[in-house]
Amino acid sequence: MEKKAFRTLNDLDCKGKKVLLRGDLNVPVHDGKITDATRLERLAPTIHELIKKGAKIIICSHFARPKGKVVPEMSLKPIGKALASVLNHPVSFVDDCIGPEAHKAVDALKEGDVLLLENTRFHVGEEKNDPALSKELASLADFYVDDAFSTSHRAHASTEGVTKYLPSFAGRLVETELDALNRALENPKRPVGAIIGGSKISTKLDLLSNMISKVDVLVIGGAMANTFLAAQGIEVGKSLQEAEMHDTARDIMEKAQQKNCKIILPIDVIVASELKNNPETKTVNIVNVPKDQMILDVGPKTVELLNQKLTELKTLVWNGPLGAFEFSPFDKATNAVAQKAAELTKAGVLESIAGGGDTVSALKHAGVIKDISYVSTAGGAFLEWLEGKALPGIIALSNLTQETIPL
Repeated sequence: MEKKAFRTLNDLDCKGKKVLLRGDLNVPVHDGKITDATRLERLAPTIHELIKKGAKIIICSHFARPKGKVVPEMSLKPIGKALASVLNHPVSFVDDCIGPEAHKAVDALKEGDVLLLENTRFHVGEEKNDPALSKELASLADFYVDDAFSTSHRAHASTEGVTKYLPSFAGRLVETELDALNRALENPKRPVGAIIGGSKISTKLDLLSNMISKVDVLVIGGAMANTFLAAQGIEVGKSLQEAEMHDTARDIMEKAQQKNCKIILPIDVIVASELKNNPETKTVNIVNVPKDQMILDVGPKTVELLNQKLTELKTLVWNGPLGAFEFSPFDKATNAVAQKAAELTKAGVLESIAGGGDTVSALKHAGVIKDISYVSTAGGAFLEWLEGKALPGIIALSNLTQETIPL
């Protein structure tokens, strides 16, 4: 998608106007405490800009999976307090996202005020993209701003449906995500490479199929690499692999060759008899994996090969770790390659874009998350974009010629 295929905050004159802002406040919470406020921090620039513009800001979001019922422990109220702390600005709260109470709270707003509505998923119409709920949400505001890229792969009432009834704009986070993904895959500096890890080909089949037509080099890591190796007749011992996907793996490799995409698989690996912290390990050539051992990380020669390959790239897309990085010492390869990518990025010779839950954790673990060009907080939406799928929330934003339906 081209950068300006949608309206941004630059195009929005909202002084004194009510703006419905769709954020993603679905932050991880443990024992009542937010364990990672990244999504709140990423939403803050758009809120601050709307405050500066004199808007009356009405924030809506889902949280967890209440399945259309009111579940008190899934209320957004405590998240509102955390958001106020991140913004250093008061955030009021109302116990519903539609209805008389919501309208009353909105009517009380002054320029620069911020109101958080209750969890949109307390209504069954949210996930069904029910026009009735979309209309109710739209009736609260004059404009709609979507700053929840991470939910844009879902056609829900608050992400896609509402755009039919209000003039719609992309917030700064959505704009930044789309710019980064455009630089990574639609219009990258070449050569472009991708590191794709994970345990199963079956869950990343669309991703791999799309990648081989987009990138010059495709590094396959994690347990997924075991399936590719086994498909070529290489003994992988007790390693996790998908025997039923061997034909698919061979097909992907054949298609990659036709498209001049070089696939890189491990040439040496770290093996152990069980997956736990600090077990007895061996480094072996890929053709010498013992039958009673499992591959849990790529080896030093593979790391050397990958780091050399990184120096030849101009753009890197990363999704998934190279090994079982949650356990020591199987984090070594991911750490080393991440540090090399960060070093090249800081030197200004590599554009690096990463995303997906495990990837974000792995880059944090490697201590380089701040040195990567762009790290997406979107899980499913980031993956679906990499798979080449259309995202309903983004399509809705890019439909600039559509007249809004009168409420």
